[in-house]
Amino acid sequence: MYGIKNCDTIKKARRYLDDNAIGYQFHDYRVDGITDELLSTFLQHIDWETLVNKRGTTWRKLSDEEKNAVIDADSAKKALLAEPAMIKRPILISADHRYLVGFNADEYQSFTR
Repeated sequence: MYGIKNCDTIKKARRYLDDNAIGYQFHDYRVDGITDELLSTFLQHIDWETLVNKRGTTWRKLSDEEKNAVIDADSAKKALLAEPAMIKRPILISADHRYLVGFNADEYQSFTR
């Protein structure tokens, strides 16, 4: 699981996994960082428009010019490397390399089976 430890959605997702005895590793962008390679992998499996969290405070703090510059996967990658808090979270990756973005208990139930 990838995200930021103090994010409320991450807390819900981690609680769900813990309550259901589903093992996972947690990667905190603020502590563990994010690399160009990791972000490239995300973008291979997740549409850039899904990956950019436009509802969060980090996005809202950007200038209109900075927001308008995010127009494709390359520009999104550049923005997300500069501001990892803008990555939609959590990102859950299964052992068989399926990707799930966000948290919904029903989706997690299906995904973790």
